[in-house]
Amino acid sequence: MTTRLANLCFASSDSARLAGYWASALGWEIDDRTSDEISVLPTDGTRFTLVFRPTPEPKTVKNQVHLDLVSESVEHQREIVDRSIELGARHIDIGQGSDADHVVLADPEGNEFCVVVRGAFLADTGFIGAVVFEPANPATGRFWGKVIEWPVVYDQDGDVAIRAPDGRGPFITFGPPGVATSGTGRLHLDLAPDADDEQATEVDRLIALGARRIDIGQGAAPWVVLADPDGNEFRVLSSQ
Repeated sequence: MTTRLANLCFASSDSARLAGYWASALGWEIDDRTSDEISVLPTDGTRFTLVFRPTPEPKTVKNQVHLDLVSESVEHQREIVDRSIELGARHIDIGQGSDADHVVLADPEGNEFCVVVRGAFLADTGFIGAVVFEPANPATGRFWGKVIEWPVVYDQDGDVAIRAPDGRGPFITFGPPGVATSGTGRLHLDLAPDADDEQATEVDRLIALGARRIDIGQGAAPWVVLADPDGNEFRVLSSQ
């Protein structure tokens, strides 16, 4: 039984605007527009799609999931930051300090992301270097590795990273451990079972690994909503 990482989803007050921002920022393509969601497709080989789903709820807490974008030099980092701000991002302070070597920005709806300078750990990623769960416990990183069958490639000092088996694309990183902000973040992952696998069987497998069912008012939606060991919401889609 296997499942793949299908989407990184943003709950959004204005899906069209936010999808347009991220499509421009990443150089990706807006693909599917429905009454419920907008998809932004990768043009660089990234394994997941960005999906923007509408929500009436405003953003009120720091997200536990964010993206790290990778620059090639300090000068390039400034260029990315300037372009992001031109597109609608803004600087934010989440306690990173003035001596931080990464720049923290918020997209037009306040979702945090970082622009980092490429180093040894992110030496061979694309523009998206990592999907970051922070704070997160090491066990949660190992849980996700089993869920999508990505090996753990780093596990030290409370930080865990997993990456696709071929060693390409972005990392998913977890840590350091800490106390999460109470409230629901705006970003979550979508998983898609293999076409020959049953959604219900896959849900049972994930629960056996440590997930639990949660109710966010999804009603009769075709997906199943679960939470990982740290309480991060994710969805299991129906088989495609």
